[in-house]
Amino acid sequence: MTRTPHATNTSRIEDLESEPLLSPQTEEEPQPPAPEPILLDTPRDGVPEVITTAPGLARAARAIAAGTGPVSIDAERASGFRYGQRAFLVQLRREGSGSWLIDPVPFEDLAPIQEAIGEEIWILHAASQDLPCLRELGMSPTRLFDTELAGRIAGLPRVGLGPAVESLLGLRLAKEHSAADWSTRPLPEPWLRYAALDVEVLDQLRLELIKILESDGKLAYAEEEFEAVRTAPPAPARIDPWRRTSGLHQIRDRRTLAAVRSLWETREALAKTRDVAPGRLIPDSALVAAAKAKPKSVPALLKTPGFHGRSAGRDAPKWLHALQEAQVTEDLPPNQVPTNAPPPPRVWADKDPVAAARLQTAKERITRTAEALNIPTENMLTPDTLRRLCWSPPAQIDPDSVAAALAELGARSWQIELLCPVITVALLDPDELAKR
Repeated sequence: MTRTPHATNTSRIEDLESEPLLSPQTEEEPQPPAPEPILLDTPRDGVPEVITTAPGLARAARAIAAGTGPVSIDAERASGFRYGQRAFLVQLRREGSGSWLIDPVPFEDLAPIQEAIGEEIWILHAASQDLPCLRELGMSPTRLFDTELAGRIAGLPRVGLGPAVESLLGLRLAKEHSAADWSTRPLPEPWLRYAALDVEVLDQLRLELIKILESDGKLAYAEEEFEAVRTAPPAPARIDPWRRTSGLHQIRDRRTLAAVRSLWETREALAKTRDVAPGRLIPDSALVAAAKAKPKSVPALLKTPGFHGRSAGRDAPKWLHALQEAQVTEDLPPNQVPTNAPPPPRVWADKDPVAAARLQTAKERITRTAEALNIPTENMLTPDTLRRLCWSPPAQIDPDSVAAALAELGARSWQIELLCPVITVALLDPDELAKR
């Protein structure tokens, strides 16, 4: 992996952009093939027993409290099998305390573990995925290191846990159980071995990532990103969550939209009561097909594509009732939900050509900056933030107003420092690309 030195200001970034990566007269020396990664298939201390009792939880808490340094944490859910995103296994490892596997189902919360960790750093991979279910268990970090996010800022070509461990540690993790039904009880031994190994390598991976980030002057960037993830508020309740139904774009009639909504709400209630993922009852495609076909009888319903299996037959009266309600309701949903977001960029050229030029010029300049720093463009600035700023820029465009707008839209200070000059120029001279 080729890394580029950290740029501290815009002029340095422009210098980097103009430097050739390789002189035309210079040939790259052939590199020896990388050694084959070593398969890591057995935890160093063996597979821990799963903690399911209060005395066991207290024992785990004492051991973790007696350990030293950061705590590696992971959680396994049953996405696609159970309703919601709660944790069905929590894995922890700390130097001096070993690895621990905790079944959270028997416990009201894991407050003893939270107390044992105290203010020590949590190490997670893709923390935003696991923090919500851990917080449901009374666990929340006061400091965080996210190895997936660190890998992005460091410029790793692949940031999944397996590829990162392979490229930086020379170890290969088996990932065949990542999509398993972790609500299964008892959990099979191979699954537990996989779960224990996931936290065994996190601290070593963290140390390697810190070396890269420090050598490139990007550790402070990563730390700001970790803090943003740690302090991010819970996602607001989605307006009309039924609109996420796959295939809904096929429907333009409001009465048919009402049928999808009614079927979706019926499925959601059944799934929650039975603690099963909604899609395992009836797939989205079947909801859309039934809403469009409007069957009037059970035999007709069961001929609708996707309406097969236990729930289709057992719950047929409920599905038909949902369709009937949609046919008589006066509460017809609008075709689209009002939003304050800019229109899709594909229509900008027609609606506001200047805004379209601003967006293109800003994207091109941000891409050059990202390449110079070896950071993915989407981690330099979210596409939504850039679109909002280019669609509705400050009334008076200057570095101070652009910086304030970026901050209001949630950009971090390192992003503002690097991109404010870049974006300001793009907003002031949107036709820069056309002039070249």
